[in-house]
Amino acid sequence: MKHIYILISMALLCSCRSKNDDKSTVEGKVEREQITVVTKVPGKIEKILVSEGSMVHAGDTLAILSIPEVDAKAEQAQGALQSADAQYNMSVKGATSGQLVQLEAKVAGLKEQYEFAKKSIERLDNLLRDSLIPQQKYDETYAKFQGAKNQYLAAQAEIAEARNGARLEQQIMALGQKERAQGAVAEVKVAAAEKYVIAPQDMSIESINLKVGELALAGYPIVNGFLENSTYFRFTIPENKISSLQKGSEVTLTAPYFNNKVIKGKVVAVKALNSYANIATAYPDYDNQLALFEIKVVPQDPTDANELLTKTLVVLSSK
Repeated sequence: MKHIYILISMALLCSCRSKNDDKSTVEGKVEREQITVVTKVPGKIEKILVSEGSMVHAGDTLAILSIPEVDAKAEQAQGALQSADAQYNMSVKGATSGQLVQLEAKVAGLKEQYEFAKKSIERLDNLLRDSLIPQQKYDETYAKFQGAKNQYLAAQAEIAEARNGARLEQQIMALGQKERAQGAVAEVKVAAAEKYVIAPQDMSIESINLKVGELALAGYPIVNGFLENSTYFRFTIPENKISSLQKGSEVTLTAPYFNNKVIKGKVVAVKALNSYANIATAYPDYDNQLALFEIKVVPQDPTDANELLTKTLVVLSSK
């Protein structure tokens, strides 16, 4: 029995020694770039148009929100725009056709009074030089002449303003109100478009976090997924093995669970890790004092890795 224990111990020691001595391979994990689709405005889930595991393309509708508040805001904004547009048009066009007719009649009447007063003062002027009328009579007629003249000039200015519209400052103010209302309408249209949750990129759906009828607040992650053709491989390697795995190195990878499928890859990033807690290798077969590095490897042909499951084991060996 003692000999059996010794043989078993020697076998385990040889197994561990052979495992530790195999420095040509490193174990890591299959990873994919993740993406999260969130809401911009709050609303209840009205429809979900995708299912977990399905593949969608950029621009596809993932879900539809019910946002009744947006419809109410749209009516308010449209009413404000109509009011501001009418105010601006009134300031530009000025008086109506009926008002212009009244002002033209007023100007014509005042013109007749002015011309009559002008003729009267011209006649009295000659009589005054011949001393045929008193100065008082002439001064009274001259005052009436000046009054008729001023009324006529004021009426001309009034009709000119009516034809040309309001003063420039009033027109600018009305235009500003109109543009502000147009901005409110545009803002409501943007909010209304957010009821449709759209896929930003080609992606596979990993999880759907809400069900129909549940409330999605602004910024809530409705759908999580993986980007298409974004598979990469992550390895944690101590510094004594990093020399042959510099950025740009070509490597060979094997997926044990997938009938040892062989994949050609390339090292695209080497990053030092701050803590050994990020170790991803299965066997801590190195000195704890060694610095650790995270190696990112991408397949040379992204379609070769599309069938691999995320978080499965992959073995790396330098070329």
